[in-house]
Amino acid sequence: MKTKYITALLFLIVALYSCTEDTLDVERKGTITGTVIDDETGSPLDSVKITTNPGSTTTMTNAKGEFELNDILIDDYSVQAEKETYSTGFEAITVTEGNTSVVAFELKKSSTSNKAPKVPKLVFPEDRATGLGLEVEFIWESSVTDKDELTYTLELRNGKTNEIEVFEVIADTTLVVDNLKLATNYFWEISVSDGKADPVTSSVRQFTTLTSPNNPFLLVKEINGNNVIFSGNEDLTPEGEPDNNLYQLTEESKNSFRPRRNNDVSRIAFLRTIGAETHILTMDEDGSNVQQVTSTIPIAGFNLKHLDYTWANSGGSLLYPNFNKLYSINPNGGSNTMIYQTTDGSLISEVDVAELDQDLLLIKTNDLSGYNVRIFTYRISTASEETVVLENVMGAAGSIDISANGNEILYNLDTSGAQNSIYRLFSSRLFIYNTVTTIITQLETDVVNGQNDYDARFSPSEGAVIFTRAANNTGAVPTVFKKRFDSSQDDDELFTNAYMPDWQ
Repeated sequence: MKTKYITALLFLIVALYSCTEDTLDVERKGTITGTVIDDETGSPLDSVKITTNPGSTTTMTNAKGEFELNDILIDDYSVQAEKETYSTGFEAITVTEGNTSVVAFELKKSSTSNKAPKVPKLVFPEDRATGLGLEVEFIWESSVTDKDELTYTLELRNGKTNEIEVFEVIADTTLVVDNLKLATNYFWEISVSDGKADPVTSSVRQFTTLTSPNNPFLLVKEINGNNVIFSGNEDLTPEGEPDNNLYQLTEESKNSFRPRRNNDVSRIAFLRTIGAETHILTMDEDGSNVQQVTSTIPIAGFNLKHLDYTWANSGGSLLYPNFNKLYSINPNGGSNTMIYQTTDGSLISEVDVAELDQDLLLIKTNDLSGYNVRIFTYRISTASEETVVLENVMGAAGSIDISANGNEILYNLDTSGAQNSIYRLFSSRLFIYNTVTTIITQLETDVVNGQNDYDARFSPSEGAVIFTRAANNTGAVPTVFKKRFDSSQDDDELFTNAYMPDWQ
């Protein structure tokens, strides 16, 4: 008796396993049925060839104009009805698991010998592709046997907002679309027309863009009178085109500038004018989750375009100037504390901190006009200056940046010594001060007379700098460049009509 029970149990286990295995391997399918009639008479049409794209089985209509396609894999299809002396008909349909999808055709008599274009075949992006960039090249195939010129229409739908964009392409079978949104599911299809037969539509494909722009650079562009923050990347192809992979982070309706990224907390701080004041805000890498940090004490000084602040304590705080005082504040807006104040009434315009020595600050001060500049290091724990980098010079200076271990300091100085009421630079050049040797070295860039280099930042590896260059006339269009220390090559042009770069 015990043996019988064991045998029965084994059979049951095998049966259950077989059922489970069959379930895992089964392909989900549905059915397509439909009818085909004459557009004018309403009479059913027999012997109409029925095919699908993507391809499945082929069938013909019966005397009642009916057809049925069984065991069709679930997907989006373009169903084609083709009969001699009639214009070919196309209908889009979705096949769902275990259900019957119904389609109806009303074919028109063909008045000419024109041959309709073939159903477009979508090549790229592949269906359900993920991690695509914010600029996508769409590729498809279609053709006709006559000499008609084909016009293609790309319909692109945002799966989050259901917003539909329509693009028309004549003759060509590729189209580049940029400014797509992050972490968004898109649906696309192509229709083709020869101007004679009814348009023919492809099946529908979908893809998803990457969840993060993964851009190392931040920059600012002026749009409609406001500063707008973007992220971007470097084009490493031999052509090296600028403005690669640009992604807009802030709205064009708000004035946002001076971005500063902190990789420890994966947040970007930036300045924004709010009413009559300027405050520090933070956002995620994709521009979302914007939070205001400062409130009662804004960032303030002689010229907003030349004020700068810094992350500190591995993203645990932000340091910023307010006239002659320097404040520390938590990213959530708490613990707003004054940590330094000038004794002579001079204004603090910029501050930075050494990454590997958070007790060491780099500070720039100036008078109400932006001149009489002092750049020096300051140790918080001893409340004392350590190294004077620059003082008692004529002209404007700034864009200070200190290396990770505090031994090199980057800044710009207008070597013309000019001082004027509009704070115009004439010959700004980049310099590096070595705190160990006290040697000052001018950075050799491709700048020429009549141009200024400024807003410089060390690269994360400190093997290069990123900076802004512009002609010295008022209203000149700025450009962001990169200079590698170990290269004799020309400066790399990264972003056009851009300034205030950051590289972390």
